[in-house]
Amino acid sequence: MYAKYVGKRILYAVIMYAVIIFIFSALFNTVAETVMRTQIQETMRAYRQGLSADRRLSGEQVSAMAAARQEELYDQYRLNEPVVTRILSRTFDTLFFRFGDSTIVRSSAGESDVWTIISEAIPRTLLIFLTAIAIDIVLGVALGLYKARKAGSVMDRATDIGTMVVFGLPAWWVGMMAIMVFAFIWPVFPSSGMHSAPPPTSSLGYFLDLLWHLTLPVLTLVVLGFWGRAYLTRNVVLTTLQEDFIMSARARGLTERKILFGHTLRSAAPPIVTMTLLALLGSVAGSILFEGIFSWPGMGNLYWVAVGLNDIPVLMGNLAVTTMLYMAGLVILDLIYGFLDPRIKVSGKA
Repeated sequence: MYAKYVGKRILYAVIMYAVIIFIFSALFNTVAETVMRTQIQETMRAYRQGLSADRRLSGEQVSAMAAARQEELYDQYRLNEPVVTRILSRTFDTLFFRFGDSTIVRSSAGESDVWTIISEAIPRTLLIFLTAIAIDIVLGVALGLYKARKAGSVMDRATDIGTMVVFGLPAWWVGMMAIMVFAFIWPVFPSSGMHSAPPPTSSLGYFLDLLWHLTLPVLTLVVLGFWGRAYLTRNVVLTTLQEDFIMSARARGLTERKILFGHTLRSAAPPIVTMTLLALLGSVAGSILFEGIFSWPGMGNLYWVAVGLNDIPVLMGNLAVTTMLYMAGLVILDLIYGFLDPRIKVSGKA
């Protein structure tokens, strides 16, 4: 039964992913082909100039050879095929990660392969956001558990007010304020980038320099994130503490610590894990504004650069990879839900 359920969830995810990529391909088709035609025209202009410099060729021969070469390029890039065929072709190429070459954006080594460019950006985004989320989880869950045990106390009410205040602050504004205070007024951390220029040559120095540049953006994300996680954890745990099986555990003489960590936290795990995994999945795509403010060369900053330079292959590759990872995470989340909460049945029946 469970194996059949797993197969159906994976199949539905693959079908949905293919539909989304087809929509992306259709939306970007006009812009991509406009850029492609412009590049062909520039290539043909240079080709004509080279032919015209040959004194042995007449004007008619130059025109005929240029027309033949242009037709070859149009066939090579499938511009002579019907629109639907071109969209489907681009969809299949994207589904099999054949993103091609970028038009302007280059990797750190100067390569134009889109997959190489994206594979450089993904670890940088994961580094900053996964680090922040890991710290966020520890602080948020710990504070939420403490708030649940001290519900209604001064500390509980004060942190609730703090949560509402922090949630109303935009991340880009907090990031700019953090840079202004800790990079310019009190120059403790660098304002942008992953490394100093030039970076340290030793391995230890390189690592410490990376941590130094990572600290300010991570602290900004943690300050913005752990309040909400603590608030959710507090409410979920507080609701669970009022369940009948918790009352029964107390009647059996179990300690509050064992009840909290052995019974309550396990039952409250699904919504907490859901929020955590969704935050992890959302971090794969990065944040365009946040990475832009700190000049962090991750997926969000790459997307912004590709939009500014109208680099469609990089945009398609970026969207395809982030969409795939997000949908894969949703499937994994759905599959492990039954293990976290035995009340949930994969068949949908009690």
